[in-house]
Amino acid sequence: MNAPAGNSNYPTAFRIGCGRIAELPEACRDLGFTRPMIVTDPGIVALPWFNAIVGGLERAGIAPGVWHDVLANPTEANVDAGVTAFRRGKHDGIVLVGGGSAMDTGKCVALLADNPGTVFDYEDVGDNWKRADPAKIVRSIAVPTTAGTGSEVGRAAVIVDPRDHSKKIIFHAKMQPSLVIADPELTYGLSARLTAATGMDALAHCFEAYCAPTYHPLADGIAIEGIRLVHENVRTAFTHASDPVARTHMLMASAMGATAFQKGLGLVHALSHPLGGATGLHHGTANAVFLPYVMMYNREQISEKMTRLARYLGLANPGFDATLQWMLDLRRDLGLPHTLADVGGIDEPLLKRLVPQAAADPSTGGNPRPATNAQLERVFLAALRGELVAFA
Repeated sequence: MNAPAGNSNYPTAFRIGCGRIAELPEACRDLGFTRPMIVTDPGIVALPWFNAIVGGLERAGIAPGVWHDVLANPTEANVDAGVTAFRRGKHDGIVLVGGGSAMDTGKCVALLADNPGTVFDYEDVGDNWKRADPAKIVRSIAVPTTAGTGSEVGRAAVIVDPRDHSKKIIFHAKMQPSLVIADPELTYGLSARLTAATGMDALAHCFEAYCAPTYHPLADGIAIEGIRLVHENVRTAFTHASDPVARTHMLMASAMGATAFQKGLGLVHALSHPLGGATGLHHGTANAVFLPYVMMYNREQISEKMTRLARYLGLANPGFDATLQWMLDLRRDLGLPHTLADVGGIDEPLLKRLVPQAAADPSTGGNPRPATNAQLERVFLAALRGELVAFA
């Protein structure tokens, strides 16, 4: 079977297919980029194909600068350094190459390059986004190298606040890249461990968007099909790193998750965000741990949806229990931890300290079942102890 390829314009211009990174120089010219800044991370810069990308731009008469001082969990200082590099290089566009960290950092650089204030002035609270002049937000092209966050189609970024190590969501509609070039060949080098973690991140986005109670059938359709793509392809991508069909479908599922979660997220992300900020735990791994426990917490509210999902995935005896077992089996097959204790370095006092941050996280409001601080603590501790039990 040949790997699929195609073009679309939802939620932004999107090109997917093997070898399509060759279209980057033309894309830069179309957007008027003559001196783009490539925002990436040190690991990407060391890969053989990265020099080929830079060389292709140079041969096309484009003078790119490369900035790769991106952290795994980007901070305000990280963004500030990128803004300084952008201004110093007199760049006229941004090319985002990498996973969620590079994408989020670069989108914030695009926001702040010509707009005043700090990155947290644009936190997704109230009308903060109106502080930015949209005409001054630098345009960008996104080239994803992982299939998880879907940040390449997103209008927001997640940045760590060093004051309390919490993760803050930065938002503006114009932060969304003008074009995505999703080439599955750039994901072949992703390790099995990161393939698993990022794949579960894509799944968590689709799953929580599907479960969110907001009325949005368009997002539901995207989410449930994204779940199917993960179901049918992530194991292959995990065991056969260079399978073009599986890698293509996982890139698409990632973008679909980030498109669908405009509807909302839930407690999986509300718990993962503060834990990742405090410990550096990979976001996708944290999501994978929390998913079954949050399912149990939301059981009554999502039971009917789980039956529909189980039917769509072709699970035997469709219902909540079948979907929960499918989730557990998938996590096990991908070698991901079952509990926070399995991760290591996480204890009860830490989790209890993180409860107020989880309560304040914007994702909490999208959960199908409201949660008090005491209930959030119980879910945290259930994930630590491996207690898949009913929640009162």
